[in-house]
Amino acid sequence: MGNLKLQTMGRHLRGTLIMPGDKSISHRAVMLGSIASGDTRIHNLLDSQDVNSTITAMSNLGVTFEYDGADLIVHGKSLATLTEPKQVLNMENSGTSARLLMGLLAKQPFTLTFRGDSSLSKRPFARVIKPLMAMGVSFVTKNDRLPVTKLATKKLKGISYELPVASAQVKSAIILAALQADETTTIIEPIPTRDHTERMLASFGISVKRVENRMIVEPQTHLIATTIQVPGDISSAAYWLIAALLVPDSDLTLKQVGVNPTRTGIISILTRMGASFEFAAEQTIGEPIADIRVQSQTLHGTTVTATDVPTMIDEMPLIVLAATQAKGDTLITGASELHVKESDRIATVTTQLNKLGAHIEAKEDGFYVHGDTPLHVTKPTVIDSCGDHRVGMMLAIAALITTGEVSLARADAVNISYPKFFKDLDEVLS
Repeated sequence: MGNLKLQTMGRHLRGTLIMPGDKSISHRAVMLGSIASGDTRIHNLLDSQDVNSTITAMSNLGVTFEYDGADLIVHGKSLATLTEPKQVLNMENSGTSARLLMGLLAKQPFTLTFRGDSSLSKRPFARVIKPLMAMGVSFVTKNDRLPVTKLATKKLKGISYELPVASAQVKSAIILAALQADETTTIIEPIPTRDHTERMLASFGISVKRVENRMIVEPQTHLIATTIQVPGDISSAAYWLIAALLVPDSDLTLKQVGVNPTRTGIISILTRMGASFEFAAEQTIGEPIADIRVQSQTLHGTTVTATDVPTMIDEMPLIVLAATQAKGDTLITGASELHVKESDRIATVTTQLNKLGAHIEAKEDGFYVHGDTPLHVTKPTVIDSCGDHRVGMMLAIAALITTGEVSLARADAVNISYPKFFKDLDEVLS
């Protein structure tokens, strides 16, 4: 795809959008359905490159899938009956697929090789490899990066492991391996992270006990097939929350959004910045969901610290954008994890937004954002997603409040998590 000319200042956002399925939950539904006894039906599965990487990997291990209308039916196999794949498991750009599958497949009695695209192959996997090795898994890798080969494993032992950095993906990989261990495993979290794995395991009949900041995982591998309703992805909804707040005279309603409290950090931060939201039709089906209405509002600067980061790490680029328009300055710290996402998001967010006239200073673990800064370009300007889906969508929202001609390079990166993004944008522009 060539450079995509973006809609810039002059229109507002009105209407209702149904959010695509949550990417994190979609991955887990496919993985757990694959090892459950019986057929699992998944409603509202996210149709994206990342989730398709998980489906393809499980297909290569002998799991079969079929669609019944929009629902995905997973014909589950037990962990003990997965078959050795005839090829490497290609994770493409999906870090979630790679990290969680390393845990899920930790005890398989055959060799497995995980590889990824050029972007994923630059991202470190030591934080997953280290605890799995402590449990008895052997890996062959160079610099703890993909490709990674897991050798045949016959036995896993339980461990007590304190996460050095709050990470739901690392926690989940250890939980999935711990279910197959010979003894109890204890995982200690420095800061609570998203709990989608624990919630979904409960839907499949598996209990993970939490005592304060410790999770206690007993060996148990008999999962029972179920029906999963994937809520709308709050990370996708976040683009519209920010857009409606910043674009004058906007009024959007986002339907059936997942509002799991371990994921709603962006709501909390925006509320701290002066925003208010209307919630309706709230219910819980495995995960809490709600409709969210948002209108244009004035924001003010704030401080974001390491305690805030785990519940909004994926939405951080949007918080930076919001901070450029807020009254006063915003300091973001404790977000060094952004260096090892699909791009170095501290560098890319700073560089690309500054092209549009923002005044952002990159810090080692975050940003210092000077607020109340109108975005404008004096000549046609190309901004770049850098192959990062979340940066690309954030920049498309930034263009809505920018005067001048703006185009986006590598716009197709949005297909990783939100293939309908630009279609939805056209739908609500008026």
